Amino acid sequence: MMTSKKQKFGLSAVSLAITLALSGSFISPQAMAEEEDAAVKNEGVEKIAVVGSRAAPRSVGESPVPVDIIGNEEFTRNGATDMNDLLGKVVPSYNVGVQPISDAATLVRPANMRGLAPDHTLVLVNGKRRHRASVIAFQGAGISDGAQGPDISVIPAIALKQVEVLRDGAAAQYGSDAIAGVINFQLKDDSEGGQIEVRYGEYYEGDGSSPQVAANIGLPFTDNGFANFSVEYKQADTTSRSVQRDDAAGLIAAGNTAVANPAQVWGNPETKEDFKLFFNIGLDLNENQHAYTFGNWARRDVEGGFYFRNPDSRSGVYGNQLFQRDQNGEYILDANGDKLALKDDQGRDRYDRLVGDITGNMSGNCPQTDGMNQNGLNIYDIVGLTAVSANPNCFVFNEMFPGGFTPRFGGVVEDSSLVAGLKGETRKNINYDLTASYGRNEADFYINNTINASLGPNTPTSFKPGKYVQMERGVSADFSYYEIDTWSFAAGIEYRRETFEIYAGDVPSFEIGPLASQGFGIGSNGFPGFKPEDAGAWSRSNIGVYLDVEKEITLDWLITGAIRYENYDDFGSTTNWKLGSLFNVNDYFAIRGAASTGFRAPTVGQNNVRNVTTAFGPNGLQDQATLPPTNPISVQKGGKALEPETSVNLSIGGVLTVGDLFMTVDYFNIKLEDRITQTSPLELTQADIQDLLDQGILDASSFAAVRYFTNDFDTTTQGIDLVANYSPDWLDGASFALAYNWTETKVDSFNSANISAAKVKSLQDALPHHKGTLTWTQELSAEFRSMLRMNYYGAYWENHLDSDGELPIDVSSAVTFDAELGYDINDSWSVAIGAQNLLNTYPDKNPWAGIAGAEYPVTSPYGFNGGFYYGRVNYRF
Repeated sequence: MMTSKKQKFGLSAVSLAITLALSGSFISPQAMAEEEDAAVKNEGVEKIAVVGSRAAPRSVGESPVPVDIIGNEEFTRNGATDMNDLLGKVVPSYNVGVQPISDAATLVRPANMRGLAPDHTLVLVNGKRRHRASVIAFQGAGISDGAQGPDISVIPAIALKQVEVLRDGAAAQYGSDAIAGVINFQLKDDSEGGQIEVRYGEYYEGDGSSPQVAANIGLPFTDNGFANFSVEYKQADTTSRSVQRDDAAGLIAAGNTAVANPAQVWGNPETKEDFKLFFNIGLDLNENQHAYTFGNWARRDVEGGFYFRNPDSRSGVYGNQLFQRDQNGEYILDANGDKLALKDDQGRDRYDRLVGDITGNMSGNCPQTDGMNQNGLNIYDIVGLTAVSANPNCFVFNEMFPGGFTPRFGGVVEDSSLVAGLKGETRKNINYDLTASYGRNEADFYINNTINASLGPNTPTSFKPGKYVQMERGVSADFSYYEIDTWSFAAGIEYRRETFEIYAGDVPSFEIGPLASQGFGIGSNGFPGFKPEDAGAWSRSNIGVYLDVEKEITLDWLITGAIRYENYDDFGSTTNWKLGSLFNVNDYFAIRGAASTGFRAPTVGQNNVRNVTTAFGPNGLQDQATLPPTNPISVQKGGKALEPETSVNLSIGGVLTVGDLFMTVDYFNIKLEDRITQTSPLELTQADIQDLLDQGILDASSFAAVRYFTNDFDTTTQGIDLVANYSPDWLDGASFALAYNWTETKVDSFNSANISAAKVKSLQDALPHHKGTLTWTQELSAEFRSMLRMNYYGAYWENHLDSDGELPIDVSSAVTFDAELGYDINDSWSVAIGAQNLLNTYPDKNPWAGIAGAEYPVTSPYGFNGGFYYGRVNYRF
């Protein structure tokens, strides 16, 4: 055992144990003994670190790097139910948005910690690496574009004992992705008791109702083990914070009574069902060996909206794609090169009408219009449309959708995992942990209320465009040895294999129909299906080895170090290191700091994914294809194989403990090179398209622009984290917690051919630079308790509709309040009522609301739905 002079570093040992636990090792018997002693002193609070009560500090004060410890109770005292939203409430540098119209990102919402992309944060469960989601965020407001992170929304809050957030670069311990930090979800391990929780909430506007029921039970697993199970089921209705689009309002004013009001809905998507199951099982085989297994199965069905298809102008469906603006945007060139004014004599935008000849041999004598009035068909001419409809050989989509249409896009996400292992201690006091893991995430897409225009009147209106699957398997062996004089050691080896799969959609979702040659779009409009030639499975393997060392130089000085080597079979090897130090200046104040290098390997999905999304371009809605960087279309625009991102992380901070006040302040600086993102949309000219058609790329004419993944920019992200906790004696039962984050990202260099100025602006300003919370919890009596939280969100910039800066919004800062009042009826039953955004605060009005109907900026960090109230009933047994 350690000598008495080292007791001052008890927490240091625990902090090292946290590092080892997160990296796959486990806590030494000495650290476990200290934890048990601390639990007794603090009335049985089961934490890895020394945590007294809800008012005690969340950061591990003796760690060289900041670690937040978030107890289960902090999650349950919230109206939010999704794990992303819950983390956003308790971790200041964690931001997540609503993602109302964002393709697959609506199904798995991207979240950002410390201003970096979702896949810059490593996620663990019980200290083991969590597999990533199959969904890639193609529309991520600049910061998250192209990110493929884990889906933490499948984790039910009721399953958690606590969450540990390591706020520092840690790739040297854990490998790829641990650049912004590490989040470790610790599952409950009770062998008895449990609880059932029922909650219901809805927005002040009366929409978005969300019933939920969750349960947890702990059972004995023989006399020497536990089996803990958690389930959750919920649904959520849609919300709408929309106004009528200007173009839709104009259609209605002109007499088109088939246009919906609103034509396009901005709000939360509908969660039709969301089921989650987690289990955690452990068994002591003998005094020195422990077997464990844990895992999950989850399924949710989410459906959201897309952009409105205007019945006069939607290219490839209603409008002809032949018109092109001149270089200065002063007039339109028709198919013959003749000049036409941008607007007609009534001030309306000019579009050509797409009229399909469905005879199969072009014998229908249908009017084919190169100009507004040529062949007697004007797009506003109801008589002309009637004439087309009366001709059985001719077809316009106004016959099927006279008021236009708005596709409904959704998907069924299934997630499963299984981890099993054996850990113990040898006769020579070497701790070992042997683990095997498997994880799988599948996103099966669907799209309704849309068409494959090239099929003409025979098109279905519902499609199954295909699915993505992400699968990961791994084995690891971790070892640790303590108490060699003042040294502690840990080492390990890990092998992982990751596979990304694309499954083809149903035939109508990608079929090239008979009207394709007449200018009608190919594939299910809004999200074309994956073709058989797109389908496939791509895999990658890697192996990593690491060494962790801790040394107590003196009574008051601790130094830690780590080094890790990884080899990937697609791009080679990388070596990363980390150094950390803590120095106790006196009994009240300590200085800590760390320096490290890191990396993030490009995912297999980013290397091989294919997707087509509809987004706003310079001339309105356009189909933008995201293709592999080595696809011929991408290569034509400069694409090449991806390389890993690399980082240098620096941090320095202080820890202050004075009486009932505990405070930590940490500055961080993260320099990232060769960052991976999607390019800005790169326009395809007619020459580009013809060149691709000549190469046999038959669907090239379907795309107006192309995007691909690229290592094309470098950034420096810096910031400050402040965490303070105060439990005053003068206010019995009260505790105050302040958490504040300042983060700022600067784009140091970028390839202007691929990344636009708007993209740079998004990377730097799309998230608030300042975010903070001040929470007051109060035990009003033995039965009553209350919570009041003030949330501050700094100003930010929105690239509205991902319009490449054409529709910018400068959104001002805001303050919101959350509140909850709870009452314990008896030892078993308790109730609570509360509200998020108590004062019904909305972001600034959207100055571009008429363009697409969004009443508020859609990337608001606190949402745009206003206040939300809820009630909760708990039964414990």
